[in-house]
Formats: sequence, C-alpha cells, structure tokens
Amino acid sequence: MVSADLVRTVVGIIGNVISLLLFLSPVPTFVQIWRKKSVEQFSPAPYLATLINCMVWVLYGLPIVHPNSTLVWTINGTGVAIETVYLLLFLIYSDKKRRFKVLQIVLAEVVSIALLATLVLTLVHTTKKRTAIVGIVAVVFNTMMYASPLSVMKIVITTKSVEYMPFYVSLASFANGVAWSAYAFIKFDPFILAPNGTGALFAVAQLILYAVYYRSTQRQIAARQAKGDVGLSEVVVNGSSRKTNSSRNGHGSEG
Repeated sequence: MVSADLVRTVVGIIGNVISLLLFLSPVPTFVQIWRKKSVEQFSPAPYLATLINCMVWVLYGLPIVHPNSTLVWTINGTGVAIETVYLLLFLIYSDKKRRFKVLQIVLAEVVSIALLATLVLTLVHTTKKRTAIVGIVAVVFNTMMYASPLSVMKIVITTKSVEYMPFYVSLASFANGVAWSAYAFIKFDPFILAPNGTGALFAVAQLILYAVYYRSTQRQIAARQAKGDVGLSEVVVNGSSRKTNSSRNGHGSEG
C-alpha cells in the first residue's frame, strides 16, 4: 500500500513544478516591458507581494522552523530569485517616482523578514512554536500574494479590458492553489491549506473576468490599431508628460 508520505511527496513535487510555472508566467509581460522600454500600466503589486510571500515560506520551510519541508523552502527560494529579477526590470523601466516607491517597499520587506527570523530563532525554542508563529505570518502574506491582482481586477472591471491582467498568471495561480491545497490535506497543515484554498478562489474570479471581458478587449485593441493609437503609454512632449487618449479613457496605473 502506498504511504501517505510518498503521495504527499509526489503531490509536493507537482506543486513545485506548477509553482515554478507560476513564477515564470509573467515572462511574456516583462518581455513586452523590455521591448517597449516602459512598464506602462502594469502594476508591481503582484511581484512585491510574491517576493515577501516567498521569503516568509523559505523561513517556514527551514528544518529549524518546520522540519521535513524541503519542498516548501526550495521552490520558494527559487521564487525569491525570480521575483528579484522581475523587480529589477520593473525598476529599470519605471519613472523616478514609482522606482523610489518600489525600492522603499522592497527594503521594508527585507528588513521585516530579517527581523522576524531573528526574533523567532532567538526567542522561540521549539519547532512547534516556531511553526505556529511563522505559519500565521505566512498565511497573511500568501493570501496577500493571491489577492494582489485585485487592484488589476478593478482596472479590468472599470475599463472592460483584460489587457493588463495576463491570462497565464491567473491560470497558473489557480493550478498552484489547487496543488498546494491537496498537499496540505494529505498531511494536514492549516498554514499551507488556508491561503492556497483562498488563492484558488481568487484565481477563479480572475478567470471569470477574463472570459467576460476577452472579446471587449480584442475590440478595443483592434480599434486602437485602426486609429494608430499608442494606448495608455505615457508620452513625453517638449519635456512635459501627458497621457494619450484611448478607448479606455486613460485610466492611471495601479502601483
């Protein structure tokens, strides 16, 4: 008979693969940013939320915090590296004001995790208590990661366009939430189950929005191309910046 530990390990490996795909799913977005030399209306919020989420889970998965969680800290360590690259590209192609804001948030995240690790590892002396403390923090930040696209969902509803809500990110988020929920069910871990179950529901909402507004998005893109419009990108004219008009009436970016 197959043991529960073996099944959990297999599901965890599947979760690792899906999580890696989730981390890599914004690559087309950043290729677009690189080609246009501008972040346009793309928001840094999902990548900032994912960065701190991964840092917390690396801490949670350490043997001195939560033993037998190698599959947790390895994939999240990979996530930290990938999100760092994304944020570096975002900083390169952002305006000065947004760049400074993103740098402040990243610094605050790093300091917060360093402080949490120091306090937990020096003041708490059992893995059970360390698991509980870091697990609660991880639940909060994991839920923030999955909920971070809510700002983009607001833009989708307002503009009736999914142009700035990449489909594959939403799809990967859904698959990731389901896989890690299954992993947490096999050997019950409420700290992994709660945020990933919630994340799967958030992802379903995003996929529904994509289905509802996909056609209107294609019409808007076609209309812009027909008019030779450049969309929502910021255009610099004679040293001053202005927003170009488009079928979405120039809604500002969510940063």
